[in-house]
Amino acid sequence: MFNDALFDELRQLERDVVEAERRLAEQEAMIVDLKRQHQDFSSAQAELEIMRENQRQRQQDRQRLLSMLQR
Repeated sequence: MFNDALFDELRQLERDVVEAERRLAEQEAMIVDLKRQHQDFSSAQAELEIMRENQRQRQQDRQRLLSMLQR
């Protein structure tokens, strides 16, 4: 039963990781466009860094769950 809950959490986390990768790519593309248009991209860059940190946390959580399931 414990493993079922871990698998459910892992499945959700995997979906979140994939969605976050899509959003990261969109944010990066927006920054490229802003640079190309010679507009201020500092706030978009700051947001991207926050998004990257959140993604790192999700990936660490995924590794933690995978480790727990291997026991």
